[in-house]
Amino acid sequence: MRRTASASPYEARFGFSRALRVGDRILVSGTGPVEPDGSSTPGDAAAQARRCFAIALAAIAELGGSAADVVRTRMFITDAADGEAIGAVHGELFGETRPAATMVVVAALLRPEWKVEIEAEATLART
Repeated sequence: MRRTASASPYEARFGFSRALRVGDRILVSGTGPVEPDGSSTPGDAAAQARRCFAIALAAIAELGGSAADVVRTRMFITDAADGEAIGAVHGELFGETRPAATMVVVAALLRPEWKVEIEAEATLART
């Protein structure tokens, strides 16, 4: 098993990895819009979604995968009105791949300024 980390201040404190590679599977933990300095990404839901996906895809790349290998995403959003904007970012990144995807509206995320948190799974198996 291989692991990777990001700039999230929560990984070491809460005891989790940004992503793990187990065999041909890469599992990315819930990824909030965190900047390299640990601050939250400013801006609207689309900007925050782009940051979450950038962090998740960087972790996948570090473990040997790419956006084309993503088979599942989960998007946790705090306002249903942001669904279109977040979905549009997802479509920009995965329009060709079209992974299984879930978008769920939740009451809140870890930081009150976060509008979205994203998980991803990738597989390197070729069929």
